[in-house]
Amino acid sequence: MTQHRKGLVLDFGGVLTKPLLPAALAFERRAGLAEGTLLTGLYLNPEGIRLTEELERGTLTQTQWNEAAGRLLGIAPDNLMGRIFADLRPETSVIAAAAAARRAGVKVGILSNSVGLTPWNLYDGYEVDELYDAVVLSEVHGTRKPEREIFRLVLERLDLPAEECVFVDDTEQYLPPAAELGFTTVHAVEPARTVAALEDLLGVALTGARPERTTP
Repeated sequence: MTQHRKGLVLDFGGVLTKPLLPAALAFERRAGLAEGTLLTGLYLNPEGIRLTEELERGTLTQTQWNEAAGRLLGIAPDNLMGRIFADLRPETSVIAAAAAARRAGVKVGILSNSVGLTPWNLYDGYEVDELYDAVVLSEVHGTRKPEREIFRLVLERLDLPAEECVFVDDTEQYLPPAAELGFTTVHAVEPARTVAALEDLLGVALTGARPERTTP
């Protein structure tokens, strides 16, 4: 008999939002950059990787990251993070599914490698503190995915063991550390598939108006 999970932990960017890559590509076009400039300069370049990891840990402010990343890319630093992700939009189907799960009694948390809160705030308009049972942002705690400590923090706030929780992330490399702790993991590739997987794991209808938990 299937044991339905009691908790749901969601990554933010790329799960509760649309994928990040199209927004980044749109920025490259607006800025007159060659396609792939951001990927090469920030995520394949060791210095770019270091800067982003420090930003996620909170040891670098977003403004400092903007200035350093702007130098790497050879572009103006002003609100660079906000400009890169100006086209990023909510993934309404997953947001609605999370709300439906919560109404059905599932505890729902957000676990995000954050990118600074000023001058641009990724979470603005999403009401994360009101709509979720726990919100763990990496910069607040000085630890980031895939480190185990950040997974333990969200479990403490949900007051659930990992074995009773599902973890969803669009970055595949963050899933194995969560699975080692006991989470059931879902790789978020396509929203409809993600929601369908969660319905099975949580025992909740997530696309109807009045979801109810089924008997485990």
